[in-house]
Amino acid sequence: MKHFPVFVAVEGRRIVVSGGGEAAVAKLRLLLKTEAHLSVFAAAPCPLIRQWADAGKLTLHPRALEPGDAMCAVLFYAANEDEAEDARVAALAHGDGARVNIVDNLADSQFITPAIVDRDPVTVAIGTEGAAPVLARAIKRDLEERLPATLGPLAWIGKAFRSVVEALPMGRARRDFWSEYYFKTGPQAIEEEGLDAVPSALEALLNTHLSASEKEGFVELVGAGPGDPDLLTLKARKALDVADVVIHDRLVTPEILELARREALVIDAGKEGFGKAMAQDDINALIVEHAHAGAHVVRLKAGDPTVFGRLDEEIEACDAANITWRIIPGITAASAAVAGIGQSLTKRQRNASVRLLTGHDMKGFADHDWRTLARSGEVAAIYMGKRSARFIQGRLMMHGAQPDTPVTFVENASRPDQRIVATTLSQMANDLSVAALTGPALTLYGLAPRAAMVALKDIQKKEFA
Repeated sequence: MKHFPVFVAVEGRRIVVSGGGEAAVAKLRLLLKTEAHLSVFAAAPCPLIRQWADAGKLTLHPRALEPGDAMCAVLFYAANEDEAEDARVAALAHGDGARVNIVDNLADSQFITPAIVDRDPVTVAIGTEGAAPVLARAIKRDLEERLPATLGPLAWIGKAFRSVVEALPMGRARRDFWSEYYFKTGPQAIEEEGLDAVPSALEALLNTHLSASEKEGFVELVGAGPGDPDLLTLKARKALDVADVVIHDRLVTPEILELARREALVIDAGKEGFGKAMAQDDINALIVEHAHAGAHVVRLKAGDPTVFGRLDEEIEACDAANITWRIIPGITAASAAVAGIGQSLTKRQRNASVRLLTGHDMKGFADHDWRTLARSGEVAAIYMGKRSARFIQGRLMMHGAQPDTPVTFVENASRPDQRIVATTLSQMANDLSVAALTGPALTLYGLAPRAAMVALKDIQKKEFA
């Protein structure tokens, strides 16, 4: 992020624009929406700027900018559409202590003006750091269509009511109140009776919330998917957006954690096979503690919480504490990994079933029905199988599995740094050692990458070489 987005206080302060043509007009259309004092310096201002000056909307100085003209200005725009003149006035403005923007000159500007969706006092700023103005305009257009015109008046009324709402406890109680006001009660009052009905509807809503009993905690056991934020379910994203506390495991990616509400308490409860770990009893206690305090708790697990996620233990802890819970499933690593090699987990006339196995359990390496798995055409997705690769290889070959049975390791499935290691049963342990995979990896037994996927990977390598 090369430009940090901020909202500058401009009420009653000077903003100076140098220029009298189309570029200046474009900036002034936006600046006229503010409560700043606008000063324009232009030797030959266009008729529209003169009209605005005659109407008292800005102060026009029909001459070129001179030293001292930008004194006490909070912002300065060089919009002369002449490179040399813009450089000259920018130097003068710098000397006067103003923060300078040169139109269409990102490199020499101290700030940029984003695309803006105006629902005063609600303002949405969209910036691409000059990389894609067309994209910014497209996002602005989409937001303009989505955000109702009544949003601004609702916000003004809500702002006047904020001190009264302090009667509600801080945190979730107030958040629930405002959410109901902005997305249900307020719009409904406007639709049925008009804007004048909103204050009384707001007061009635507050009385309802004040008389309600203390909020009970709630737990959502959420699947974060394999790592790509785009593979999160809508329910998972909504849960992160409202959570008071997020308790996540080690494999949840930073990009997904970024989607949590900024005010949320985020707790790392990561476990690592044969490494450091937070005890499951401690995780259960954390969930119960925060839910009992009235928090909306999201227990965030990589993949799907119902697959090797010790979900039942956490549900039992919630039940024992009389805490309400629900499960939000996610895309499991097996689905993402098999998609990454262009295959399917089941196929007619090959395998009518698939096994989801774990490479190790609480007692060490996990034992399974190796004799059945060793039959031709069987397919398995093996979780936590890196350290147990040689054990798995030995058990399968001991029970008659063909040495040339395909085996594929998929590291960081669905992520930009995904790696695929295609091998065979006889070579899997050695090839895995050579590959030195460091991220979470899923073992697909009985499946090789589809040829088309290998070709695509080669093309992508050439494109980014």
